[in-house]
Amino acid sequence: MRNVSLVKAFAGLAAVIAPFAGAIELDVTNAGSIKNASSIIAYNLMKYYTGNVTNTPSTIAVLPAPYYWWEAGAMWGAMVDYYHYTGDPSYNEVTTQALLSQVGPSSDFMMPNHKGDEGNDDQAFWGFAAMSAAEKGFPQPTTGKSSWVQLVENLWNTQVNRWDLGSCNGGLKWQIFLSNNGYDYKNSVANGAFFQLSARLARFTGNQTYLDWAQKSYDWSVNVGLIDPSYQVFDGTDDTKNCSSQSKVVWTYNTGIYMYGAAVLYNFTNGSALWGERTQGFLDASAQYFNPYKNYSNAMCETACETVNTCNNDEYSFKGYLSRFMWASTLMAPFTKNQITTYLQGSAEAAARACSGGANGVTCGQHWYWATAYDGSYGVGQQMSALETIQGLLVSESEPPVTGVSSVGKAPPSPRPKQVARACAAPQ
Repeated sequence: MRNVSLVKAFAGLAAVIAPFAGAIELDVTNAGSIKNASSIIAYNLMKYYTGNVTNTPSTIAVLPAPYYWWEAGAMWGAMVDYYHYTGDPSYNEVTTQALLSQVGPSSDFMMPNHKGDEGNDDQAFWGFAAMSAAEKGFPQPTTGKSSWVQLVENLWNTQVNRWDLGSCNGGLKWQIFLSNNGYDYKNSVANGAFFQLSARLARFTGNQTYLDWAQKSYDWSVNVGLIDPSYQVFDGTDDTKNCSSQSKVVWTYNTGIYMYGAAVLYNFTNGSALWGERTQGFLDASAQYFNPYKNYSNAMCETACETVNTCNNDEYSFKGYLSRFMWASTLMAPFTKNQITTYLQGSAEAAARACSGGANGVTCGQHWYWATAYDGSYGVGQQMSALETIQGLLVSESEPPVTGVSSVGKAPPSPRPKQVARACAAPQ
């Protein structure tokens, strides 16, 4: 059975794409232009999803090989954002179907059939999507017993119970199951995601337990050396060596995950200087990802792999999460708005220029800072990164994330510390 809603959406959007064949036109100051560009990119992103055609339990919600389960969860999170920013409900039905199909027997996004590729970070990306649905007014589920936020709380309960005191004085392992490679690695994406979800749950519910764990998990990340004094976020550490050293690889999405968690706590604590300083610290550390190159000033790049052309399918998508969480941070910590807008407006313009390939002339590439537009690299990650960066241009017109308690308000602005220098290698 085909998903009629999504098929109709594809048919309608095909007409939108036709006049723009050859490139995506974008005026970063015009809401109509931003929405049109976002709709084109979203359409091409959703073409990778085949569950709407086969509609069987094994294909609903997930992406075909070589994409892993977690990236599908990330994609549905991007589609929740798409509806929130653009108001276009074309993909709401299929997004809801996808998210609810993966909650598992205990409504906590633990899927027995994905035991081989579900780590703490993978589970968390589905939690990000559900948490955004709760915060951004996405239609609540009409089936099942749990609301969006209850699904995230259930997920959180599984992770807090996996906080591992067997080494490194705590932390989450990368993997959930001993049989999976990486079980002996405690990494930033798993622990940063737990920190961010704890912060968002604290803000949404007002529950002190979530705040306590957000603070505890953040402090652990610092104490174990995953976050250094200049707010560099390193990839991870070996718990068989008691986390005595770190992998110094730096990824965009790790910075973004911690940045947004800090910004949420800045908001929740009514503008505390400590969380404001930390938010600004991660923002300044993110400057390394933006390249001042010719007329592509501030075009984001994945410095760990993009400039040497070694990115894999997972890594192609990382820039999208930095954009997602940077845009979201402007609402939680308003003092970040000017700096983030400067970075991401330039990145959005560069991303749109890079969405000029393929047979349809609007397929998105990876290298946004190259002098030539489309680089021949295409896939889910490339589409999603462009979508998150461009649709976020509408953030100022969007509603801030809601809460379940009336006492949480907007945080006051605070001064911005001096920025650090930017660095990102240009192509040779």
